[in-house]
Amino acid sequence: MNSEAVSALIAKTPSLKAAKARLEAMEPGAYVVHRSWGFGQIKSYNDASQKLLIDFKGKKNHPMDPAFCVTTMEVLPEKHLLVRKETEPKKITELVADHPAQLVVEALQAYPNNAATVIELEITLAQVVGEDKFKKWWSAAKKAVAKDPRVAVPEKKTECYVLRETPVSAEDEIIEAFTATRSARRRIALAEELLAATEKKELKTDLSAVLKGVADAVKDSNQIDAAERLYGAAVRDDLAKHLGSEATFEPAQASLIATVRDLPAIAEKIPVHFQSRFLDLVNETHPIEARDILFTLLKVSQGKFTTECINFLVEHGHADELAATLKRWQTEQNLRAPVLLWIVKNRHSKKFAKLLNDLITPRLLGAIFFAIDYEALQASSARRIPLADILSEDTDLIADLLSTADPETARDLANTLMLNQGFEELTKKSLLARFIKIFPNIQSLVAADAEGKEEQLLVSRASYDRKREEYEAIVSKKIPENSKAIAVAREHGDLKENSEYKMAKQDQQVLMAQKGLLERDLARARITDFKDATAEQVSVGSVVEVRSEATGLNLTYKILGAWDGDPDKHIISYKTPLGAALLGKKAGDVVKVKAGASEDTYTVLSLARYIDSNN
Repeated sequence: MNSEAVSALIAKTPSLKAAKARLEAMEPGAYVVHRSWGFGQIKSYNDASQKLLIDFKGKKNHPMDPAFCVTTMEVLPEKHLLVRKETEPKKITELVADHPAQLVVEALQAYPNNAATVIELEITLAQVVGEDKFKKWWSAAKKAVAKDPRVAVPEKKTECYVLRETPVSAEDEIIEAFTATRSARRRIALAEELLAATEKKELKTDLSAVLKGVADAVKDSNQIDAAERLYGAAVRDDLAKHLGSEATFEPAQASLIATVRDLPAIAEKIPVHFQSRFLDLVNETHPIEARDILFTLLKVSQGKFTTECINFLVEHGHADELAATLKRWQTEQNLRAPVLLWIVKNRHSKKFAKLLNDLITPRLLGAIFFAIDYEALQASSARRIPLADILSEDTDLIADLLSTADPETARDLANTLMLNQGFEELTKKSLLARFIKIFPNIQSLVAADAEGKEEQLLVSRASYDRKREEYEAIVSKKIPENSKAIAVAREHGDLKENSEYKMAKQDQQVLMAQKGLLERDLARARITDFKDATAEQVSVGSVVEVRSEATGLNLTYKILGAWDGDPDKHIISYKTPLGAALLGKKAGDVVKVKAGASEDTYTVLSLARYIDSNN
């Protein structure tokens, strides 16, 4: 727009006077970013209609009111990357492919004060690189940028990338941050970064100061837990070795894991890349008890640590013992979700074939269903359950596990699936279809399930309140937040190529499904205080002592509401196979219970009211 056009527009709308400079920048040929339409170029200005004609992606010569554009559109400077992508495509393509750090530097040069927030920078770079390639590209680019002395990298997403006036080496930057912080946790992390970034010959004096700082943090800080202290001691010792120091530091790594009972809690929190070293340290510190400790750690392991434990046991000659232990844990129903997940993921591995061949049975599927149901009962929110995900996503898994099943066992397992609280209804139907494909007679379960949908559920006040809180969190917090995310994503432009919009809509579908399921469950719930239970026969609210024929052990179970299960405390829901089988029974009665592929016979020894025993 020329000065005459701007003056005419201001005369018509005096409130635009303050935006005169912005209007004058809206010249033909200028590149712009509009809040809704995205990137475009001003082609011309129509004096008669007083409208800008702008080319956007998929929309040529789109007329827009300059007064409206003042608050919704930004005119980009010539050196902005989006502009240069149009004017210097070859140069920008080269920077994207070969010089990601330089691309970031040139992106920052286009911002006021040569600084941009993480979100601002990522939005711009995603448009330059391409949404489909950006995530992978940015993951590698950030590493290059972190090593570039010209750029100050933010610690948090709310902070800014800053182009420095004077370049600072990565080592100097880390040392500066180390000196500035008093956080023991942060000092340990920075020392590790410095150790990875510098050569032994560089900055020896400063590294000695860093070593002292880390040693003091490990020894004296009360802000770090046992796992962080152990990891800090390892970083400290690595740094001392790097410097050639012969000093002896306290506490030593071995002393920090001297107490065997502390090891599972430490293992749960150590960094993934330290897990292998942790197992070596345990093996060296406890040479006599090492094997038993390693099996204990495996039993309670999670994530990658499960794999580390198994690999360590196999590599140290315990493969046969491991196979026997896994089989025993399966019989005792002590296989936990992470170990089960490892088993099914590695069932076709040649390396572990001998170890796993005897485990891929219907009984393992029963253990998987139990673990999924248990995890769903313990979850305070509708988080994803990895074991349930792989059962759904691996289309061959159910067929593999049912390969040796008879029709009755398969039917029992299908029934266990339908009672499982770890799957949504649609997922249950999809999994059930895989059962039916192998055992067509299981189709009758579908009709029976449909008939029982409206059955009431007896629940405790505490479990009802937990479900209600989960429902309220979805309705009052998660769904509104998702609606805002959809609205923001919609403003980014073309919905067909808008990944943020698609992800937000997918989240919306998940939230609405969770909301519907919780509404149905809450509508069926009837709260009880368990006072109606009698001491004559087993009912909801009974404490039952039984003898297991399989193990010969006397076990005491509290049979409570549909959502009260806690196997670790011997609390079972009346909806479980054992809970349902015991209902109505009296002292002396005998019941047979099938849970998946396993069967046991229980004799009722005695019973009492939960409300009495709990006071």
